[in-house]
Amino acid sequence: MGPISRILVTRCVLDGETRRNGWARASPGDATMGKIRPIMVKGHERPLTMVKYNREGDLLFTCAKDHTPCVFYSDNGERIGTYKGHCGTVWCIDINFSCDKLLTGSADNSVKLWEVQTGECLHTWKHTGSVRDVGFAMGDKEFLSVLDNIMGNVPTIFVWDLELHNLANHPDCPKTTILGHKSKIIRALWGPLNKHIYAAGDDAVIRLWDPKTEKLHLSSELVHGKRITDMQFSEDKCLLVTSCADHWVRLFDARTLQLLKAFNTERNINSAAISPRSDCPYVIAGGGQDAMAVTTTSSKQGKFEISFYDHCFGDELGSIGGHFGPVNTISFSPDGRSFASGGEDGYVRINHLDQAYFEAHKLKVEEAKA
Repeated sequence: MGPISRILVTRCVLDGETRRNGWARASPGDATMGKIRPIMVKGHERPLTMVKYNREGDLLFTCAKDHTPCVFYSDNGERIGTYKGHCGTVWCIDINFSCDKLLTGSADNSVKLWEVQTGECLHTWKHTGSVRDVGFAMGDKEFLSVLDNIMGNVPTIFVWDLELHNLANHPDCPKTTILGHKSKIIRALWGPLNKHIYAAGDDAVIRLWDPKTEKLHLSSELVHGKRITDMQFSEDKCLLVTSCADHWVRLFDARTLQLLKAFNTERNINSAAISPRSDCPYVIAGGGQDAMAVTTTSSKQGKFEISFYDHCFGDELGSIGGHFGPVNTISFSPDGRSFASGGEDGYVRINHLDQAYFEAHKLKVEEAKA
């Protein structure tokens, strides 16, 4: 891996100051709503495209438009190393169950498989256009990749066999090709037990595909008003959250695609995630003013904060600021005690949540009973 050089790690309290709503009840005497101390990490030179934790939550993987994915310790933000080999924007990243292999998809028309510990590139799968998303299937016997609709390509989901112990003789053609999206596919996710692939993008429709038959199983239309910018599962894959360019964050039943909750954020939203903790039933969302207009806007007017929404009570819990530009990507840690965000400003912010956050929902329930 690359050296741990030119790394800026700063602990910042003022930039992480939070605006209170439901949190105020959790800590009424604390003017800054607890002791949230975000770690601000400068590990990329260009805007972030994705941040993702490994299964244990001790490592944080990031990718950006600067061609070089990175891995950090999630506890303190120390960079462990980099994965050098792409020559274009790295749009997506995924880590397997055992956290020893890494997949990346790039605008250099390739998917690469990496050895996590050494940073060695094990295999490269060539595509005819930019790769927008990648994902290991459960069991690490397959993976998917998403082809962008540029350079004469149509938006396509590919499913590939994956033989980790026989990469030298690995076939370089996909075993399944899924067509049917009308516009760019932003996100494609394996469903429970690899039975379906969930896909969404610029055509504002969530589609469930059968990877064996390549046929459409279910779709959710006329729900999103504009393009879908992100889509993530809850930890148990029972819930699905989407962020949308129409300023709404929506929560769905993953099995039926029934809309359960919707939150109007009144700003552009680029990413959303669901807390894995049952005692903290929250959805977080981030975005802000379009990147092209950031230079003429202050951080407060640009609405670059990350908002928390309680999907049981249906209200906003609070928000956390800090980024100097739009928030492009958000991910919760597996234990739900922290979350990471990546912005257009090139910074990764790791926020370790305080005790007031974990007590807020319980106090709201007690107040509702009273």
